[in-house]
Amino acid sequence: MRRTVSIKLGTTAEQHAVLIQLQKAFNVTCNIVASIAMKSRCWNRTALHHLSYYQIRPDKNGPVIIGSQMVCNAIRAVCDAYKILKIKKTESVPVITFKQNASVHFDRRTYSLKDNAISLYTLSGRILVKMNLGEFQQNYLQSGYPKEAELICKGGQWFFNLVLDLPDVQLLPSTGKVLGVDLGENNLAATSSGKLFGGGKLRHERDCALALRRQLQSNGSESARQLLKKISGKEARHVKHVNHVVSKAIVEEAKTTGCDTIAMESLTNIRRRIRAGKRVRSRLHRWSWAQLQEFVQYKAQAIGLNVVFVNPAYTSQMCAECGQIGIRQKHRLVCKFCEVQRHSDLNASQNIRRITISADIVTGTVNCPNVATT
Repeated sequence: MRRTVSIKLGTTAEQHAVLIQLQKAFNVTCNIVASIAMKSRCWNRTALHHLSYYQIRPDKNGPVIIGSQMVCNAIRAVCDAYKILKIKKTESVPVITFKQNASVHFDRRTYSLKDNAISLYTLSGRILVKMNLGEFQQNYLQSGYPKEAELICKGGQWFFNLVLDLPDVQLLPSTGKVLGVDLGENNLAATSSGKLFGGGKLRHERDCALALRRQLQSNGSESARQLLKKISGKEARHVKHVNHVVSKAIVEEAKTTGCDTIAMESLTNIRRRIRAGKRVRSRLHRWSWAQLQEFVQYKAQAIGLNVVFVNPAYTSQMCAECGQIGIRQKHRLVCKFCEVQRHSDLNASQNIRRITISADIVTGTVNCPNVATT
C-alpha cells in the first residue's frame, strides 16, 4: 500500500536560490528529452534513455549541466507524461512542455533522510534542508519505506511530496454486511443505510466558477488575465476538499453500521456515453466521480474495509424491492408492481448493495440480473 506525504521544507534564502536553479535546469532537461521523444515517437524508458542520454551529457559537457541520475529522472518524468496521454498508433504525438516552475522528480539516489532533515542533490552539491514535520507526517515516516518524491514550490515555499510504501492492512473479519453507494451530481453520494450527501451547493459553485472564467477569457484585458491566474486551480482545490469530506463520511458510515464491504458503481467510460447539450456536457465532464471513488477506496483500505465495483446498469431504474423496472420522476422512483415509492438515489444504492450481496465478489464485475417483466 502506498501513500504520499507532503513535507514542508524550512529552506534558507541561499538554499531557496539553489533549488530554483535546480528546478529550471531539470525542466529544461525534460523539454529536451520531450522533443526527442516526440520526434522518435518513443516513451519507453529504456529506449528513450539510449536515444537521449548521450545527447544531453556527452562527456559531461552537454547542453545542460545536470547530474547523470537527474537526467535519468527527467527521462522518467517525460515517459510518465506521455504514457498518461495513451496515444494511439494512428494519432500524432503532441508536444509536451515542462514549465520552469514544474516539479522536480527525485529518486532514492538523489535524496536521503537524516533525522528531521533531508539531503537533496543540487547543481552545487548536496544540501541539508530542515523538514517541518507534524504528527501526521512523523507517524507515516516511522511506519513506511520511502520511495520516489516530487519537489515543488508553491508561493515561495518548498514542499517535498514523498511516496511511502506502507505495510498492507489486514481486511476486517467478514460480517456479510455491505454498504451500497450511489454517486451522482444532484446528490454527491447516497448510501444504502439512508444517508444523502447533497451536491446542489457544489454544483452552483462550479457553475459560478465556470461563468467567471468565461467572462474573464472573453474580456482578454491584462487585469482579466491576472485574475484568471489568481483563481487558477481554486475550483479544483475546493472540489477535492469536498470529496475528501464526503469520502471520509462514507467510510465512517460503513464502520458505524458494521459493514465490511463498500460497493460502488463501475463508471468506466461514462464520459463517452454522455448524450446531452453543450452546457450539461460541460458540467458533467467536470464531475469528479473518479476522484471521489479513489478517496473512498484508499480511506477504506487504510482501516481494513473491502471495496468492490458493480455494473451500474438499471440500478437507477430498478425497484430495490421486487427487481422490476419502475418509473422515475426526478428524485422519486415509483414501482407500478409493488407500489413502493422511494428516493431514486437511495433506491439505486440499495440496488448496488443487493447485487453485491447476491453475487460472488471474487468473480469480479457483477452482471445485472434479468430485469424484464414476466
